[in-house]
Amino acid sequence: MKIKRILIFALTLISIALTVGLFSCDRIVSVASDEKVPQTMGEEIPIGVVVALTGKYAEPYGFPMQRGFELAREEINSLGGVNLTFITVDDQSTVEGAKAAVQHLVNQGVPAIVGLAISTHLKEAAPIAHENQVIAFSSVSSAAGLSGMGNFIFRTSLATNISIPSGVMATQQKIGYQKVATIYDEIDVYARSSNEVLKTVLEANEVEILTQEPFKNGDTDFSQQLTNIMAVEPDALFISALSQEIARIVAQTSEVGFPDTIHVIAPDLTMDEVEKAGDGAEGTIGFIGWSTISDAPGNQTFIANYRAKYGIEPEPWAAQSYATLKVLANAIKIAQSADATAIRDALAQTKDLPTILGGFSFNPDGDALYDQIVLVVKDGEFQVF
Repeated sequence: MKIKRILIFALTLISIALTVGLFSCDRIVSVASDEKVPQTMGEEIPIGVVVALTGKYAEPYGFPMQRGFELAREEINSLGGVNLTFITVDDQSTVEGAKAAVQHLVNQGVPAIVGLAISTHLKEAAPIAHENQVIAFSSVSSAAGLSGMGNFIFRTSLATNISIPSGVMATQQKIGYQKVATIYDEIDVYARSSNEVLKTVLEANEVEILTQEPFKNGDTDFSQQLTNIMAVEPDALFISALSQEIARIVAQTSEVGFPDTIHVIAPDLTMDEVEKAGDGAEGTIGFIGWSTISDAPGNQTFIANYRAKYGIEPEPWAAQSYATLKVLANAIKIAQSADATAIRDALAQTKDLPTILGGFSFNPDGDALYDQIVLVVKDGEFQVF
């Protein structure tokens, strides 16, 4: 385990170094300048990128997203027809930072903004883009209902009201759980949405919820909640949280002595959390939008290109960001315009587009539709559940 921790730390340093390197390819601006950019279908089309480059969400979300966007942009530009350039703004892992970033990019006149990972941030920042008729296209946010806030808002992640029902159906059929517990972040918009959807779906499937244990974003000790959960002896535990808390909760299930009879299920589980949780992650189940084992069109090529460019394995948030820019570029080609409304209309008509996530469509609210994968951790690796 000591060697594994050293390797993970080394990969993290490499990841940060690579990320710093690729930032030199972008125009990264502060929110102090409001220089206007052209909005015509000329040589370059400026796309706003809002990602966390500093703060708690930079390592798990911001850096992988940036890498995915950059790889997609290189490929898009090399094919001709559309030439994209990025104006990147750090949201500083805060709501206020996300709002300031979006307002700055709106002021510059970009037709579309991609990124905006955290649902809590998207909820507050996306309306700024919508009100100014600028596309806000989140590659990671998945709380239910956010795309419905306006017709300039789109998302790549499967929304909780889309992913959770199918995930519950798949896991209940195989495991047969009848009584469960949940633990959730009562502050974060995504986590609350996930827990609320879980409650509705589980009750509809006649599954008894024995306890719902809340915590606050940023908490690090979950031993009391997990002890309470063990005391009621559920068949399964559902975790609704962001990356750091998922990893800590999963790790602590082992530390407090969770029995094998309690199946741990964490929607949006990634290998990053699995590696950080260590032995505690064994047997954990996740509802996954993208996987390295998927045979979706272009997926294995994407994986090979990502490894070649960055020297690391691609993360789900990198894959979803890569797919996001490909979907946006396809809409720009169809619209034959850099006008936001024209691109918005083309995006809304996206149906069964081949992507590394599978056949990609939008529902009327602007939420993505494609087949998700349910995976389980076996010997420290993901396998199809």
